[in-house]
Amino acid sequence: RIELIESLPIPDERYVTFIHPSVYVAPNVKLGIGCVVLPNVSISPGTIIGKFIQKIYLYNMFLENTINHKKNTGWIEVICGSMFSGKTEELIRRMKRAEFAGQSVEIFKPAVDKRYDDEDVVSHDQNKVASTPVDSSSNLPLLASNCDVVGIDEAQFFDDGIVEVANMLANNGKRVIIAGLDMDFKGRPFGPMPNLMAVAEYITKVHAICVKTGNLANYSHRKINSDKLIELGETTIYEPLSRAVFWDLIQQEKQQQINETEQ
Repeated sequence: RIELIESLPIPDERYVTFIHPSVYVAPNVKLGIGCVVLPNVSISPGTIIGKFIQKIYLYNMFLENTINHKKNTGWIEVICGSMFSGKTEELIRRMKRAEFAGQSVEIFKPAVDKRYDDEDVVSHDQNKVASTPVDSSSNLPLLASNCDVVGIDEAQFFDDGIVEVANMLANNGKRVIIAGLDMDFKGRPFGPMPNLMAVAEYITKVHAICVKTGNLANYSHRKINSDKLIELGETTIYEPLSRAVFWDLIQQEKQQQINETEQ
């Protein structure tokens, strides 16, 4: 089809690009002429789509009717980013769409996360959905046995066994949607998240807005003096920062510690 269109004497200015209103287009995306971007597509940063690409088949991760009943295989989606970037909000959105489509859904969260509610999964803007708190990833296979779609929030707080469990659920035909922080307060890969991203079919990285510069933020800076890896908190404890601001603060904090030690 592409060769046929290229062979036609049609001037470039006669081609148009159609983008559905529900499409999310990330920064630094280049769309050529003659594109048709279908509903619910999410186009990743830096994507370049050529002149005669007619359809972008990136939308399977968002559609609830793509569970492969013939081969009984599922897949893993990971939503990652800093605090206040909308990870939980996106998880809730996908789960609600699946539920609306008549699929059996269940969200699980680590029992340690009780910031907003002991049981519900709650986003920072108070959007919430019922969930099941679990103490260990080993509890998930039994609890999720009757689900079509399995949601897992705050995955960075789970034990390393969550990777094997996610693979097991996907291999058993389930759509597994995982949300979590990809980096801790020191800018290091957080818990099992790197390995979850490695085995996932689809990864969505969302960003907050830097409170200092207004640029995209992908770091979670801890404002209090604590070296605990897990320190639950909100805006009073954490703030989203861009790369430049975050690493400048990290260097300042290191220098301050050196000065205090020398004194």
